[in-house]
Amino acid sequence: MKSNGNTKLIVLHPSIHKHGGASHRLWLLFFVSFFTLAFILTLINTAVPTPTTAASAASVHSPLPHSAVEALLHYAAASNATGHMTAAEMASIAGVLRRCSSPCNFLIFGLTHETLLWKALNSNGRTIFLDESEFYIAKFEEKHPDIEAYDVQYTTKVSEMSELIRSAKEQVRNECRPVQNLLFSDCKLGINDLPNHLYQVDWDVILVDGPRGYFQAAPGRMSAIFTAGVLARSKKGGSGKTHVFVHDMNRDVERICSNEFVCKENLVETKDLLGHFVVETMKPNSYSFCRNPTKSSSPSSSSS
Repeated sequence: MKSNGNTKLIVLHPSIHKHGGASHRLWLLFFVSFFTLAFILTLINTAVPTPTTAASAASVHSPLPHSAVEALLHYAAASNATGHMTAAEMASIAGVLRRCSSPCNFLIFGLTHETLLWKALNSNGRTIFLDESEFYIAKFEEKHPDIEAYDVQYTTKVSEMSELIRSAKEQVRNECRPVQNLLFSDCKLGINDLPNHLYQVDWDVILVDGPRGYFQAAPGRMSAIFTAGVLARSKKGGSGKTHVFVHDMNRDVERICSNEFVCKENLVETKDLLGHFVVETMKPNSYSFCRNPTKSSSPSSSSS
C-alpha cells in the first residue's frame, strides 16, 4: 500500500484572544471599583467635619472670653494717659460689642488712647477708624499694620456750630436729609470724602470720640455726629438699629448736635461723659431726624 505523502499535522493552540479579553475586563472592573470607593470616601470626609475642623471654625466666630475682656478693660482704665475714657464708659461700649452679632461693623471717629482696645474687643468683626490727622494715622499704622484707618478733611469750626445747624435744618428735605448716601451729598455737615465702600457698610456700632473740639478754631464734632445719624438711619441690611456713642457730652457741640441728629428720644444710657443712643432705620422719604424735634439749646458759657 502506498503511503499518503500529503498527511497534514493539526496542532491545537489555546485561545489567547479569549483569555486576554477576560483579563482586560477584570482590570477595568478593578479600576472602576477603586475610583468609586475613593469618591465615596471623599464625599464622607467632606460632609462630616472632623472635631478639629469644627472646633477651629467655632473659635473663629466665638467672642473673647469674659475674663479677657475684663483684663483689657482693667488695664486700659488703669493707664496714666490723659483724656482717656473712664472704666464705666469703656464697659458700656464693651457690653454692646459683646452682644453684637458677628461679624460686627464698628466705626470710630478719632484715634484715641482706646484705639487698640476697640480693635481687640471687636476681633471677629470689622473696625474702622477715622481721624483728622493723616500724619498720625500713618505713624499709627506703621506700628500697628492691622489697623484700618482713613483721614477726614474737616472744613468746620466749633465757632460755626449754630450756623451749620441752621443750614442743615433748612436743607433737611434736600442735601441734609436723614436718609441718603452721603457720598453724593453737598450738605455742609455731611462727610462725603470717605472711601466709597464705607458708605455701603451697615454699621452696627458708631463711636464719636473725635475730632478735636476743645477750642473755637477746632473742627468740632458737628459733622461726625450728623454723619453718624445719617449712616444709622440709612442702613439697608443687618439689624434695624445702630448703637451710637458720643463722648464728651458735657460740651456744647456734643450735647446740642446729639439732641439734633441722634435725638434725645433715642438716648438709652449715660455713663459719665458718654451718651449711648440707639437709632433706628428710616424710610427714604423721611425728612425729620427726631420724632419730637426741639429748638436747639443755646451754648453755655461754662463749656469750651
